[in-house]
Amino acid sequence: DVKDVLLLDVTPLSVGIETLGGVRTALIERNTTIPTSKTETFTTAADNQSSVEIHIVQGEREMAGDNTSIGRFNLDGILPAPRGVPQIAVTFDIDADGILKVSAKDTGTGKEQHITITGRSGMDDAEVDRLVKEAEENAEADKAKREAVETCNAAESAVFQAEKILKDDGDKIPEDVKSDVEDKVARVKEVLADEAAETATIATATEELQTVLQAVGQAVYEANQAAGGEEATVEGGDQASADDASDSDDDDTVEGEFREV
Repeated sequence: DVKDVLLLDVTPLSVGIETLGGVRTALIERNTTIPTSKTETFTTAADNQSSVEIHIVQGEREMAGDNTSIGRFNLDGILPAPRGVPQIAVTFDIDADGILKVSAKDTGTGKEQHITITGRSGMDDAEVDRLVKEAEENAEADKAKREAVETCNAAESAVFQAEKILKDDGDKIPEDVKSDVEDKVARVKEVLADEAAETATIATATEELQTVLQAVGQAVYEANQAAGGEEATVEGGDQASADDASDSDDDDTVEGEFREV
């Protein structure tokens, strides 16, 4: 007996956006059944960044520039803040007709912008197959490119975090630990500036910095705990100081690992 078969439409190629360093971040993967929707949260790459560009690409390559650009728009009016603080919710929504709507919303201000893209590919099956094969043939080289970019991104992020902690809580960090952090920061900056530096070298320098940052975090935590304890022993003392210590703990909490755009 022949049973009824339900024919489902799928996305012919992945769609996503360009993120820091030219990396393609796919939101909806190839062969996903439509209609479908996906939201991811991103953040800013620089202090006081008031605008982000949402560059939409279609394809299977790891770097955005190697894929097909199908649209772009800006989200303006982001409030001034340190890098990594704003949260930009990007939503890809593909309806049953294959029409793609991309929206970006600053969760802090509620400001939103969007674009609707019809006839995304205009490609026949042969062209889609060619692009998929091309991605497979370049997979190893593309992976190395992406790893190199993401390693540099992680190194720059670690330097930013270290310098922020030294500025905000330097008085709570023992001099020997502070000196160690400064040395490790200088080393990471040195390898980042060296165009011939290998990805593994940058990764090692970053890991060493992140390791010493753990000691910094411990020192700051203990200093805040001690400050809170001393305040609690003062009869009739103002509870605000203990609250301030708690607030300092909150300030040192690392934000979720939002990708930067």
